[in-house]
Amino acid sequence: MFEEVFAREVEEARSRHCGSGSGFGRGRHCGDKHFRGRHSEAGADFGGRHFGGRFRGRVFDNGDLRFVILKLIADKPRYGYDIIKAIEERLGGSYAPSPGVVYPTLTLLEELGYVTVTTGEGTKKLHTITPEGTAALETNKAAVDGLFERMDQAGAAFGRGRAPQIMRAVENFRMALRLKTSQGSLSEEQVRKIVEAIDAAARQVEQS
Repeated sequence: MFEEVFAREVEEARSRHCGSGSGFGRGRHCGDKHFRGRHSEAGADFGGRHFGGRFRGRVFDNGDLRFVILKLIADKPRYGYDIIKAIEERLGGSYAPSPGVVYPTLTLLEELGYVTVTTGEGTKKLHTITPEGTAALETNKAAVDGLFERMDQAGAAFGRGRAPQIMRAVENFRMALRLKTSQGSLSEEQVRKIVEAIDAAARQVEQS
């Protein structure tokens, strides 16, 4: 949907920075893997999840996630964690994009001048939209609105009949587990405690 817009701007960003030694190091940012692979994988990563019934097929096409993230930041400044949670909640807990997709996309948005980054709580990075980012959203307003409407429909379908309190608790658990396992290798003791906690929770749910 938005791939042509981003393809052009990415190429402009690459030409401005690649080889200049400022911001786009060859190994980190200038290779095709970073611009054409990691950032475009947002569509593949999410789109690979197919929805049953009326939502069978992709919810995000390649490039859509970038504008979803930008619109969420336009609503209010956000941390990466907040963005992951917001998307997951919008989709009824059916899916959350991985940090490995969200954070590179945030880096691209910053490099394109669509967001600025400041240090927030601790070492967290707070992302705020820029006038250029607002203009990009306005240019694509109809498509962005349609994308969020589609997300809301998918979220309603997945969340139908589910107690919101349970969905919130499940989302909190999934995010806590994801963050814990993304911090690196866990010790045997940490693994044991996590497994015990999960098993205990499962038993309590079965007995309730």
